[in-house]
Amino acid sequence: MFSFITNFITMACLVQTVIFDAVANIFAYPLSKKLCLKISRHISKKDAPRVFAVMNTYKHFNFMGYKDLKDELPPQFIIMSNHQSLLDIPVYMNFFRDKSVRFVAKDSLSRHIPLVSEMLRAEEHCMVPRRGSPTVAMRTIDAFAKRVVERNQIPVIFPEGTRSKDGSLGTFYAAGFRRLSDGCRLPVAVCALDGGWQINNLKTIFKNIHHGSYRVKVLKIYDAPATKEEQVKILEEGKELIQKQLDEWRSE
Repeated sequence: MFSFITNFITMACLVQTVIFDAVANIFAYPLSKKLCLKISRHISKKDAPRVFAVMNTYKHFNFMGYKDLKDELPPQFIIMSNHQSLLDIPVYMNFFRDKSVRFVAKDSLSRHIPLVSEMLRAEEHCMVPRRGSPTVAMRTIDAFAKRVVERNQIPVIFPEGTRSKDGSLGTFYAAGFRRLSDGCRLPVAVCALDGGWQINNLKTIFKNIHHGSYRVKVLKIYDAPATKEEQVKILEEGKELIQKQLDEWRSE
């Protein structure tokens, strides 16, 4: 009974935290991009930290953002990370709240997902089409790379290309990362996160949220790769570093 009550309170508080902004953004997007951007920034900077605060207060769910190497990050860089949940988006927004973070994501996320879709479109994240010509996908990444460099934003790419349902690390695909790297010419910060796969739907949220955690950490910072070989090396080493960190966290 107590668990049901805390689950109900937690969900009620989470809904209350985001519902107004979610609804406001749905109506604002077709009317005013300026207003939609304002609401989206509020979601990124205010709502994301509040969501984790509510989860911690009622279910002792901890957001654990490690400070290792954060002070050594250059002013602008590419984040290369594993991918577990839609919540990875607010996790990185919360972890790098002093930065303007932009994601490479599949274009289906830009439609019919409350709170998320309008924000991704209004803030001009990179919405890559999964169907159609690969040339169109690469041109989408090229345009995104040019925007983030000009606007001093931090691009985030998940080389797995899809979320891990069980937390295991999938194959890292090179094409998107290499194209983004060629377009940006920025240093690369390899980051690991863990915890999202355990709370990626309502059923698992209620089962695993109590005393759970979402961890994120910068593992290594690479200079901007100048060649294909250097890009491939970052992908390969980055995957090994992430796997090692996941193993370490899960052994605790």
